[in-house]
Amino acid sequence: MTHTLQTDNVPQPSITLLDGRALAKETELALTLRVQQLKNKTGQTPILATILVGADPASATYVRMKGQACERVGMQSLKIEMSENTTTAQLLDKIQELNGNPQVHGILLQHPVPSQIDERACFDAIALDKDVDGVTCLGFGRMSMGEAAYGSATPQGIMTLLQHYQIRVAGKHAVVVGRSAILGKPMAMMLLAANATVTICHSHTQNLPDIVKQADIIIGAVGKPEFIKQAWLKAGAVVIDAGFHSRKGVQGEPDGGVGDIELSGIEQVAAAYTPVPGGVGPMTINTLIRQTVEAAERAAGLAPIPLTV
Repeated sequence: MTHTLQTDNVPQPSITLLDGRALAKETELALTLRVQQLKNKTGQTPILATILVGADPASATYVRMKGQACERVGMQSLKIEMSENTTTAQLLDKIQELNGNPQVHGILLQHPVPSQIDERACFDAIALDKDVDGVTCLGFGRMSMGEAAYGSATPQGIMTLLQHYQIRVAGKHAVVVGRSAILGKPMAMMLLAANATVTICHSHTQNLPDIVKQADIIIGAVGKPEFIKQAWLKAGAVVIDAGFHSRKGVQGEPDGGVGDIELSGIEQVAAAYTPVPGGVGPMTINTLIRQTVEAAERAAGLAPIPLTV
């Protein structure tokens, strides 16, 4: 989708809206057919097990959204809720139980877990073939080395978005602002694998505006609202905002929120950008669902079917 803005009757360059919501909807149509084909051939329904520890409202909302996405494509969601006082050992036992259940094709442990739990140990207990959220050290290492693994959902969703909209990555300078284990680091590895030159920035980076100004592709993954200023951006950059920060309106209703990048007026600067909301967020859930379908196809001895969108 492109928009051409005009100011004082002077045509401005067109800008590509990287519409994750629209692409996710298209992808779900294709996934619905794949799920039905799997049911017809094997009698099996792909199942994603979601584990929610504690009662964090935001986490509960995310888990519910993922369950709804499963339903839309004909999958099943196995919802597991554990108490705020759950121990690491108890959570590990539950994960091992799901690893051994042949009816479960993907396992999602909702982040964050309560502070008494060793989250990394629990993530890494998820079997590689069920790590559809791409959170294990083994999965990250294999992905980084170009071996088979499910990519971390948000960066993998971003790569799908770039590919769908035919955004050239090879030879470009990509700057990733953020280095988290499930976003910044895997994002950098995926861009590197696509032949970009990658710079990773973080809280100790000096002269950050100068580095961002060099970016042909900028990935905002720092977790701070509008931290990356529009004035830092290079003209014609591809702007990918992986953040979302809710803001309350005067009546207490969400006004849509903002991302990690200052997007107001972005049409005057960027060649392409992801809106907030509706850009990266829908692709994160969509990737999780797609990778669960792939896991079910592999478990049934079927080659995963390429998407056509």
